Amino acid sequence: MKKRVLVCLALLFLSWVSLLFAQQSHVSLVRIDGPIGPISARIILKAIESSIEDGSEALIIELNTPGGLDESMRLVTKDILNSQVPVIVYVSPSGSRAASAGVFITLSAHVAAMAPGTNIGAAHPVSMGGEIDSTMMEKVENDAAAYIKSIATRRGKNAEWAEDAVRKSVSVTEYEALELKVIDLVADNVRELLDSCDGRKVSLPSGERTLNTKGVELKRIEISWRDRVLEVISNPNIAYILFSIGMLGIFFELSNPGAIFPGIIGGICLILGFFAFQSLPINYAGLLLMALAVIFFILEVKVTSYGALTIGGIVSLFLGSLMLFESPLPYMRASLSIIIFVVVGMAAFFIFAVGFGLKAQRRKAATGKRGMVGEVGVAKSPLKPEGSVFIHGELWKAIADEPIEEGEKVVVKEVDRLTLKVTKKSDGSITW
Repeated sequence: MKKRVLVCLALLFLSWVSLLFAQQSHVSLVRIDGPIGPISARIILKAIESSIEDGSEALIIELNTPGGLDESMRLVTKDILNSQVPVIVYVSPSGSRAASAGVFITLSAHVAAMAPGTNIGAAHPVSMGGEIDSTMMEKVENDAAAYIKSIATRRGKNAEWAEDAVRKSVSVTEYEALELKVIDLVADNVRELLDSCDGRKVSLPSGERTLNTKGVELKRIEISWRDRVLEVISNPNIAYILFSIGMLGIFFELSNPGAIFPGIIGGICLILGFFAFQSLPINYAGLLLMALAVIFFILEVKVTSYGALTIGGIVSLFLGSLMLFESPLPYMRASLSIIIFVVVGMAAFFIFAVGFGLKAQRRKAATGKRGMVGEVGVAKSPLKPEGSVFIHGELWKAIADEPIEEGEKVVVKEVDRLTLKVTKKSDGSITW
């Protein structure tokens, strides 16, 4: 009797444990939306590590990318090819694409899928730093073609099409990709994707595994605020604005030593800008021209050039901004409208500042000897030629070149120590 009770309890315990583990079975999902760079590569690596640690059945990478950096793409594909957790790349939602670097990442997945209304292809390598000679371009193209063929062959995909995507920039829709065996399946949504993947066998470094994804819980991996911030500032437009703000802050600090706050903000923005520049195709000639513009603006404050240095700074800033990002890809350079907005804004500010400075230089002095010249007073005694005048509530000793009677108005022409040289103020006369 006791043995039967113990057996029943053991069976109940095992059932409870198995039910508990069945309830804990889940699939992780991370979304990558934008160019492939150092930050997105790190997000994918952390997602793979997190999925392994929490025992995820698989990791879904929901992908939408126009392409990205070759180095970052290779890091991602290497992580996926060596992942100990099955990786499913899902080009989604409708309207998304897996272009350029996205083709390599999609083909490297254990399961490649696309949503309706998406496309994949156009993986021809593009120089990020301007024109390169034909021999070097041929080497880069051959290297990329060999790399994508090896990935496609390993995953059982269409290696011939993969090579054409690199050499001929071919691109296909989701159903064409399915027919050409570029991807494994087309799914309307993530739940349909998981149901379709159920029972598929995938090859991992540790051996073959059968996916058990039907009805499992979906766990979204939230990108940390740190990675979100770094991803945002890696945008060329944001990087350019940060660098411009940094230059303005340094300018204010150098032109007004001790202000502190502009220097702090400028320093932080410059560092963030330089961090973003490491993942962007920077032309150092453009960077130097923008730095030269700041030098011109600072010199305008110190040297009276009557606007010549400001004009030179504006021209240098505009040319440097146009040259700063050297790439044929629009998502890897700053928008022209942003450049014009920043340059016009900075130009307007400095023109206003310089104009205000010139106006201040031309303004008549309000204090000291120069401040007395041109002032109007009243003779308190006859000036023949010496006498006294009343100006600014004070009595002054004065000398006149012509006789001036008491009570007549006088104009100060010159100040000699504590003696004023005055002349009679005639009606309609212009003071200076």
